[in-house]
Amino acid sequence: KKIEIVRVVKDIKIGDKVTGDMVRSVEVGSLNLPSEVMKNKENVIGKYASADMVPGDYIINSKVADEPAAENAYLYNLSGEKQAISVSVKSFATGLSGKLKSGDIVSVIAPDYQKQGETVIPPELKYVEVIAVTAGSGYDANTGEEDPEEKELPSTVTLLATPEQSRILAMMEKDGNLHISLVYRGTKENAAKFIAEQEQALQELYPPETEAVESEPETGQPEGETEGSAE
Repeated sequence: KKIEIVRVVKDIKIGDKVTGDMVRSVEVGSLNLPSEVMKNKENVIGKYASADMVPGDYIINSKVADEPAAENAYLYNLSGEKQAISVSVKSFATGLSGKLKSGDIVSVIAPDYQKQGETVIPPELKYVEVIAVTAGSGYDANTGEEDPEEKELPSTVTLLATPEQSRILAMMEKDGNLHISLVYRGTKENAAKFIAEQEQALQELYPPETEAVESEPETGQPEGETEGSAE
């Protein structure tokens, strides 16, 4: 009896996103095939390789995942518009006790923000995505994978941030005062809604540079040429 399975036709490295040109459906004899072999190409395309694969390999369930390998998942979120910035965490909001995971949405809280004596969440840092949590030992403390052994409390949290957010985080890090509060943990779709809201707020706080560039020449004009200048 023949069945259709998914076979690799191009080298696939761990962490690669599987595309249509990397695999193809082929008919083979069903004898001695592992039960978890993938039979539908559509169930493979768009997933991430959790093992290296070479042309001729069958794809089995355990070789693909919905997310990139946990230890380097955050590398796939760096689009050029955002960057990874790590901050030291000395204190967590009550009840959080260091159990952050990659993919969590957090607020960054600044006690005595800008030396004004107030504890605030800067508007730029209301919703920020955690992309890695690193313990004092230097390994990823909470990657989202269940582990029966107790995890170390993280000493640094790596966040996915815009340049504006990174500047504020660096300033808070320099002041040595930074708290983190968990806002949301759940589906990527819902997490994206928080990030979209934050990006909208950032656009309002920092209008696109093109507007600023267009208005700059006005400042260099003689006073008599500017509109509404009073003599």
